[in-house]
This record gives sequence, structure tokens and C-alpha cells, in this order.
Amino acid sequence: MGSLIFFSIGSGSSGNCYYLGTRNWGILIDAGIPVRAIKRGLRQHGIGFENIWGVIVTHDHTDHIKSIGVIGEILHIPVYVTREMHNGINHNYRVTEKLSNSVRYYKKGEHFQINDLDIQAFPVSHDATDSVGFTITFNDKRFVIATDLGFIGKEAAEHISRANFLVIEANYDENMLKNGPYPYPLKERVRSHLGHMCNDQTAQFIAANANAGLSHIFLCHLSNENNTPQIAYETVHNALLEKGIEVKLLLPLPRTTVTDIFQLE
Repeated sequence: MGSLIFFSIGSGSSGNCYYLGTRNWGILIDAGIPVRAIKRGLRQHGIGFENIWGVIVTHDHTDHIKSIGVIGEILHIPVYVTREMHNGINHNYRVTEKLSNSVRYYKKGEHFQINDLDIQAFPVSHDATDSVGFTITFNDKRFVIATDLGFIGKEAAEHISRANFLVIEANYDENMLKNGPYPYPLKERVRSHLGHMCNDQTAQFIAANANAGLSHIFLCHLSNENNTPQIAYETVHNALLEKGIEVKLLLPLPRTTVTDIFQLE
């Protein structure tokens, strides 16, 4: 069966793609960067597309699906989406290769399997055609990813609170967004319940809801204009410190560089 590993190939509005699995097989979570960049990122850790058993998709914004058509229809790797996402992807003009034969549908709340991974999607609030997070269970450990969400609703909260390994959005610092270059309508969209989570929201939720088995926290989808890795880290770290919560790893994921492999044990 092997042990579970995770690494990020890209995280942010420039493009998102993550690997989860073992050293012999795994899945991609989203594919919003060029195929060549994904291939380079995988090869950096000795993994090829022949080791990829599927791609699970969180929503149909371009920075999460840019290469999904090529991966599915040309490389013949199964792509797991909801029916609403599939429709949104195929209406996205930036996805030049439309999805057809590679599609595998899932429904929110239902479990599906990819090799030894048990996967369950839960709804999140974001301004896409359809948006989900995932709980992925392997060897009785829960890996949860919640990216691109304006707030944490009841179902999302239940999943995030049970995570052993958590990838969660910390998109912006409130002061940086307020004083930054974005026009007012865009600032309001980012702040809205259909937008993104700020560092403080993420920090306070984790500090109030972390379970005793939470060991790894990866902060994802950091804004280039309205956040920094240091500010995101310090905001979450300080909130955990105040509650006396210790984790093995707290890490803001880089936007455009491949991370090391993280052994999830």
C-alpha cells in the first residue's frame, strides 16, 4: 500500500496543482498550470504521468482547470468532476481541449475510490459553477483540502475539523487588501462569501476547531498582491499558540515552485 505523500506543484491565482498518493501511484488535485510544468514538477520527485490514476477537480475557474482537457482527453487520465463542473469546464474558452471520454462524475457527499484513496466531496462557497473541497482517507488518516472559499459553512466545517492533514486557503491579509491596488469592486468580491478566506478567518477557525490528530497544515492560494507567506504563517501560528495548539508542520505553499515531498504519517 505504501505511505501517503503530498507535494504542491503550484498554488495561487497563477495556477493550482497538487499531488497526493504514494511514490508509486497517486492523483492530482486540480490542473491549473501548463501540462509541461506539471510534468516537470512530477519528474522532480521521480513521478510520471503514467503514475497518475486520476485528477479530482475542485471547481471550474481557469487557475484550477487550465490543462484538464489535455490531461483527460490526450493523456487519457480519468478526470473526476460534478456534472455542473463538467458543463462549466466545457464552456470555459481557455480550456481548448474539451472533456468528454475522460470524465468520471462524482456527487457531493458520496464516497468514491481511486485505488486505495477513499474520496468524499463537500460543498464550499465560491463564485464558480460548482465548488467543492475534499476529504481523502488513506490508512484511516484524513487529508482535507479546502481551497477557494469565501467562508466555512457547516458541512465544510465538519470536514475540516476532522482533518489530520489540512490544505486550507489563506488568501489575503485584510490590511494589505484594504490598502492594496485592487479596484473597490474586486476588493468586495474577494471579501465576500463567494470570494476568498483571509488569514484571520483561517487562523481563528483552525484555532477554535482543530482536533487532537491534526499534524500538518498547509496554507494555500496566497495572494501575490495582498498577502505574504510570512504574514500568513505568523497569523495562523499566533492563533494556534494562543490556544496552546501544536502541530508538526505549518507551511504556506509557494505560488509557482514545487515543494519538497511531505511524508504524511
